[in-house]
Amino acid sequence: MADDLDALRRRRLAELQQQQASQQMGGGDMQAAYQQEQARAEMDAQKQAILRQIMTPEARERLTRLKMSRKDLVEQIEAQLIGIAQSGRLQAKIDDAKLKQLLMQMQPKKRETTIKRV
Repeated sequence: MADDLDALRRRRLAELQQQQASQQMGGGDMQAAYQQEQARAEMDAQKQAILRQIMTPEARERLTRLKMSRKDLVEQIEAQLIGIAQSGRLQAKIDDAKLKQLLMQMQPKKRETTIKRV
């Protein structure tokens, strides 16, 4: 997993350097946008590959469904899971029950509201 991340970082650095060089040479914005989109797609593919290794299919499915409504929360969870896996603190695959626990911890606490008549 660490090798995947290192390879991804090297590739991203090379792409950024190439993008910067093309902009300095007067390269078009379309080429830069295309390269950025390509880099984003590649990073997403790497992230999904890591998540496939550390999560069960049921947990990944739950995360995919949740991404439709709570994209920011899912991105935080994915980053947290990948960080835990890369640091070596993950002992077993994340199953649906563990994912539910993580989601509950990440949810902001709901405030109790009361209505008072004046």
